[in-house]
Amino acid sequence: MHSLTTSDFTPVGSSLLGLVGNTPVLHVSQPFTPSDRGFWAKLEGFNPGGIKDRPGLHMVERARTRGELRPGRPIVESTSGTLGLGLALAAMVYGHPVTLVTDPGLEPSMTRLLVAHGATVDVVSQPHPTGGWQQARRDRVAELLTEHRGAWSPDQYNNPDNVAAYTPLALELASQMGHIDVLVCSVGTGGHSAGISRVLRQLCPGMRLVGVDTIGSTIFGQPDRPRLMRGLGSSIYPRNVAYENFSEVHWVAPAESVWACRQLAASHYATGGWSVGAVALVAGWLARTTPPSTRVVAIFPDGPQRYLETVYDDQFCAEHGLLHGPPAPEPEVVGHPDEKEVTRWTRCTSVLDPLAATAATVGVEGDAK
Repeated sequence: MHSLTTSDFTPVGSSLLGLVGNTPVLHVSQPFTPSDRGFWAKLEGFNPGGIKDRPGLHMVERARTRGELRPGRPIVESTSGTLGLGLALAAMVYGHPVTLVTDPGLEPSMTRLLVAHGATVDVVSQPHPTGGWQQARRDRVAELLTEHRGAWSPDQYNNPDNVAAYTPLALELASQMGHIDVLVCSVGTGGHSAGISRVLRQLCPGMRLVGVDTIGSTIFGQPDRPRLMRGLGSSIYPRNVAYENFSEVHWVAPAESVWACRQLAASHYATGGWSVGAVALVAGWLARTTPPSTRVVAIFPDGPQRYLETVYDDQFCAEHGLLHGPPAPEPEVVGHPDEKEVTRWTRCTSVLDPLAATAATVGVEGDAK
């Protein structure tokens, strides 16, 4: 009779795919709220590469299933970093070479990490005249797709699989929290805010979705400006953004995010980068100003590791004027997204799709002629 040994036992979830998901939730209170208040943070930094491990794996798997991505063919995508890690993981799991197109703003440590994980990093040298670095990266992706036979790009900004990838995260939250009144998400490609809210709205019909963007981002109708914060914001208009789901949007400045990131690190150990700080600032205000019974949940997309040379570097922060001390206790308020150009933490409860608003204006002007 064969006796069992340790070599006969394979732990559940011991594959690369098993590393992603089932991330913890942490209650966050002081100094963001009084001790009897607080919000809950979903710590997606506990995934190997952060929140975008989920869409990286899902978009590749679905493309393979549909035959859009053939075995062994190249994956090419534009990234500011985090999706790059998810795609490097997916390329490893499914056996594809991956080329990640980025720009000079990517942290050197992130470039080294992506290369260590087997990715080729292609850096564009000049921003697009109107679409900035983001459009320059996308144009380079288009060039590479023509150069490499059978190459495939996820197109995270417009791919509905990017949204669908977050269904498991939403179900995890529903299991962990039971009920959610307010969900706070940073917005870049629009994937996780759309995917999570779509599912949770069915389970918690009255839930409000609050978007968090960076100053200088066009997503919610502000003018495009050079942006220091990476991982949220955009200089283009991603079609995955579910504008109709948002109750309000907040824009946050880099110094305000840095303050929040460092406060999280000092008080709760769990912290992250630009998106985490911006989301924490807004979630703390919501937890302070809504009734005590309100369950506010914030998505923390990543951890602090890639930001040691920026958010957590005193010299970098001093050079960029990011060490001003605490932000204002309340956001400034505007009645319409294009009322004025915002430069500090600002709130707006009128959420519109800038492209739809522009099209409507053009249509009215055309009818008047």
